[in-house]
Amino acid sequence: MLKRSILAADGREASGIAPLDAPDTVRQIDVTVEPGALFTFGTAQVAPVPRGTELPEGFASGEPALSDTIRDAVRTSVTAWREAGHAKAEAADQQIVARHADAALDASVAIRPGPRLTFGDLAVTGNDAVRTSAIRRIAGLPVGEVYSPDEIDAAQRRLRATGTFDSVALTEADDIGPGDTLPMRLVITESLPRRIGFGLELSSVEGFKVSSYWLHRNIFGGAERLRVEGEVGGIGGETGGVDYSIATSLAIPAIYGADTDFRATARLSREDEPDYLLDSISIETRVTRLLSDDLEVGVGLGLLAASEETPLRERDYVLLTAPLSATYDRRDSETNAKNGYYIDTRATPFLSIDGGADGARLYADGRGYASFGAEDRFTLAARAQVGTVLGADETNAPADFLFFSGGSGTVRGQGYKSLGLPRSTGGEDFRVGGTSFAGAQIEARVGVTDNIGVVGFYDYGYVGSSAVPLEDGFDHDGVGLGIRYNTGIGPIRLDVGTPASGDDAFDSVEVYIGIGQAF
Repeated sequence: MLKRSILAADGREASGIAPLDAPDTVRQIDVTVEPGALFTFGTAQVAPVPRGTELPEGFASGEPALSDTIRDAVRTSVTAWREAGHAKAEAADQQIVARHADAALDASVAIRPGPRLTFGDLAVTGNDAVRTSAIRRIAGLPVGEVYSPDEIDAAQRRLRATGTFDSVALTEADDIGPGDTLPMRLVITESLPRRIGFGLELSSVEGFKVSSYWLHRNIFGGAERLRVEGEVGGIGGETGGVDYSIATSLAIPAIYGADTDFRATARLSREDEPDYLLDSISIETRVTRLLSDDLEVGVGLGLLAASEETPLRERDYVLLTAPLSATYDRRDSETNAKNGYYIDTRATPFLSIDGGADGARLYADGRGYASFGAEDRFTLAARAQVGTVLGADETNAPADFLFFSGGSGTVRGQGYKSLGLPRSTGGEDFRVGGTSFAGAQIEARVGVTDNIGVVGFYDYGYVGSSAVPLEDGFDHDGVGLGIRYNTGIGPIRLDVGTPASGDDAFDSVEVYIGIGQAF
């Protein structure tokens, strides 16, 4: 409680200076504040509130009478009523009485909840190329059901996730509609329909990788995304020959309910790796469903035809696949996470139609992030990977379903896919992929300036001939340093790594350049 304040100019109390006798200059201003007694709450009441609502702990008799505490208590109550469907809840009346003799403040606030409302009609404005019916379907606002702020947030998130709109604003009508309904208004701004992009990565061993894509965000007027992309890798590298792929995909949002999307893809590729040559063509249809803001699951059906050459054999095969996935993403950023975690699990059962083996490939990728210090400038990041192939061994499983280690995605500092299972036939030594893999990556990231950071890392990889990871196999590791330069699309990454153990420890270095953190 402020008792009084005294303002002095060059040692003279300002209230005693006559207006017509003010000095020409003032060299020093002093303000003396007498805070007076600390007031505490006498009566602290906000009512009515929904059952189960917990008001701020400081809003109670005997606690310091802070104005922010009163505001927090009112805000908490109004929010609770809105979450219960009373969209027009508001503070209706307040009585704030200061009892100076007791150094107490009585605060009583009356809440007017208003009626429990249901979502009314949704008016859509701002769209030109995207059909209004498609926008309503994607938003999934439950017209006729009880009002919920969470449903408004979810509708806006679904629309933004399509990538078809530059801005999305869903607002409530000022007035309640007939039958205690609340009309809603959606104002959107459409993005330009077409987009092109490219990517470039460089490794001293893997060489250049160049990729490009063309995207139409609204090919049929329902926010469907048609994407055509191509990639060429291994240019000038030491990892076999040149790899290439070309693919096209069509994504349709809200195919069965607002949170269920459909995607169809077709892909033609060649992988010219040190230990195998694989030409393949595949088609796949896939349905994904968002179960919560963070959890997405998917199921698909695919057909894969391939021609494979390895030191063990040459063969053609056709497989029917049924890919399954679940992704839980609690990161604060996809390209430069500082806090949170990410878990991605995938299972791909495969059934031979002609010339292959039956089995399943399982893979999981977990990542965690924690930041400390001023503005979270110090970040610890960790990643663990584990995979296995069931029902088929390295002699009959598809070559690209097996596991190798080494390179930017597993162990930096080691050669690209340099770790596999050593084999020999006809006096020729070669490697094959393993039926299991386990890997770990640890990074310490330090922000030096707002845009520049340094990274220290250690990576480990293990490839095994058993379906059980970390059993009957070989391992290697790498260590190194990196630099990051933040941009609007993610940090530009430069990593330099070297083997950390073994006969070749610290004898060579590998350089990696890309966009985004390593994981």
